[in-house]
Amino acid sequence: MIHDLIPQRPPFVLLDDFVSGGEEEGYGLFKVPENHVLVEKGRLTEGGLVENIAQTAAARAGYQAKKEGIPIPLGYIGSVQELIIHRLPEAGAELRTSIKVERQIFQVTQVRGTVYHDADKIAECQLKIFIDI
Repeated sequence: MIHDLIPQRPPFVLLDDFVSGGEEEGYGLFKVPENHVLVEKGRLTEGGLVENIAQTAAARAGYQAKKEGIPIPLGYIGSVQELIIHRLPEAGAELRTSIKVERQIFQVTQVRGTVYHDADKIAECQLKIFIDI
């Protein structure tokens, strides 16, 4: 269950499932609900796409923490860079989000995230996430 990997709770959950891709990457799945708080005019907002990437990164951190038998850490978005939104997905769209850790220094993790709908890349960015340990 995704709630075992991330600290977010409804109505701000933007991830349904997480698949580990290894130590430095992972993949998240999310079906955009029509009544989600970050859906406006039938489409997931830009902020929703960024949060989906961040929650996929959080799920990776939670997955690693569970493997190591330690508590799931809290993280905070420190910066969003190189954000490109190709299009906003409609409610009902099934999204696949990939994240790859680019570097990790002390309590800062930098990830590259990409969101796909079907075969189309719809959003991408680089996030710096501060981990509260």
